[in-house]
Amino acid sequence: MDDMLQEYLESHTTAAPGYLDELYRQVHLQLLYPRMCSGHLQGRVLTMLTSMICPRRALEIGTYAGYSALCIAEGLPDDGARLHTIEIDDEMEPFIRRQLARTPLGRRVELHIGDAAEVLPEISDEPFDMAYIDGNKRTYLQTYEQVLAVMRPGGFIIADNTLWSGKVLETSGTGHTDAQTRGIMEFNDFVAHDSRVSAVMLPLRDGLTLLRVENR
Repeated sequence: MDDMLQEYLESHTTAAPGYLDELYRQVHLQLLYPRMCSGHLQGRVLTMLTSMICPRRALEIGTYAGYSALCIAEGLPDDGARLHTIEIDDEMEPFIRRQLARTPLGRRVELHIGDAAEVLPEISDEPFDMAYIDGNKRTYLQTYEQVLAVMRPGGFIIADNTLWSGKVLETSGTGHTDAQTRGIMEFNDFVAHDSRVSAVMLPLRDGLTLLRVENR
């Protein structure tokens, strides 16, 4: 996105809470790949969508620094609602827990360290109302199937990075050798024709796909 347009969009979007600004700063000071952090515009979208969906049980695959988790927690209806967020990188746990502790909203978040495929069965005693997928791009479609299986009918799934820096538009005679791009393209092609969901892809940041789970 053009930098001037990005600046215009952010200047006409409600400011993020101060603890998110500080988290974003710490990501850029302390962590590798700070671009993975959602940031102001996408964070406000996540909070808005969560407020609209009003989930009692929400799920996140891929916590990274905890920015998106706190945005979702902000949009939950009350302190009785919960976000279960799963991060596979155990080295991120101390950073994430520090960020969650900076705000009372952190008590709405239950952090699970491990592989989502192994953690999901342990926390799926009740269906989820909303899920945010931002995990391993190579296995996006497999993650989607695992998440869909624990969603309630009428629930919403949000998938991040579905434009993947525009690589989804690239073509090659020998096909893509980039496993992450192939994973995203496979996911995009599949959900566009999956009768179990309704899908809308938005050109927000690196691409955001909204899926509504139909009655099955």
